[in-house]
Amino acid sequence: MSFELILPFLRPIAHLIRDPQITEVMVNGSGRVFVERQGQLEAVPDVTVREQNLRVAVRNLARVLGDDVSEERPLLDSRLPDGSRVAAALPPVSLGGTTLTIRKFHSQHFSAQDLVAIGTLTPEQLDTLRRAIVARDNILISGGTGTGKTTLLNALAAFLPSGDRLVLIEDTAELQLEAANLVRFEARREQTGVPAVSIRDLLRATLRHRPDRILLGEVRGGEAFDLLQALNTGHSGTLSTIHANSAEQALTRFASCVLQSGIDLPYPAVRLGIAEGLQVLVHLDRRQGQRLVRQIVRVRRYDAASDTYALEEGS
Repeated sequence: MSFELILPFLRPIAHLIRDPQITEVMVNGSGRVFVERQGQLEAVPDVTVREQNLRVAVRNLARVLGDDVSEERPLLDSRLPDGSRVAAALPPVSLGGTTLTIRKFHSQHFSAQDLVAIGTLTPEQLDTLRRAIVARDNILISGGTGTGKTTLLNALAAFLPSGDRLVLIEDTAELQLEAANLVRFEARREQTGVPAVSIRDLLRATLRHRPDRILLGEVRGGEAFDLLQALNTGHSGTLSTIHANSAEQALTRFASCVLQSGIDLPYPAVRLGIAEGLQVLVHLDRRQGQRLVRQIVRVRRYDAASDTYALEEGS
């Protein structure tokens, strides 16, 4: 089990990490411990971690995971072999003490029918999305942290035609796809003596590997420009996710990411390109631990005069 690599350094919270009902373990700079259980955050008042012990633990964790942290490099963002994420921040950037967050990888695979059964999707919403995939619409899934964007993308990928060549690009490998003609790319951040390979680098390389469908784990920055170029030059049927609070805000955030590419484009031209490149937006929300598809909208057009998109709900 992957956690056995790190449990010797985290004895005060080892039982929380082992608990299958807990999806995330968080130690604040104050030493107070919180967990996420069944989608709800809760304090663990009877557990605290001393700062000195936590700092030593984080440094040991980093070494075990092939990384390093120090005052000069105070941030750790790594993962275990099973895909679980380990993030830490040391003083001085973490005020008051060391902060540690462990996000456990969900080994359970949810099919689209499972998501309908638990109420994330309605049968009608699933039918709408299935038809969009068959029609080779470009689909962008939006939502906040922990709303189930990756889970939904993974479930919808099962409807991709078996004969298509899929290229999957992720910052950290999370998706559990099964396809005969699947190519997987994972970004690499810069380490001592090893240069970074960014999502943008991988997306550019993907276009030279004859993809029928591009699956981009998450749009975060300048790679949005390269994705937009692909969407508008014949690479249809793409699936991706983005952080946003609504479907409409996802369009604004996508435009902001395009502008981060450093390409000098007028803002209205970027917004128009998005309207021409994206067909369907799916927005997920989480309320009281329940993850729900709140919106499915089709992008009809962009009006530069009013800087607004014409969106059609539920189509």
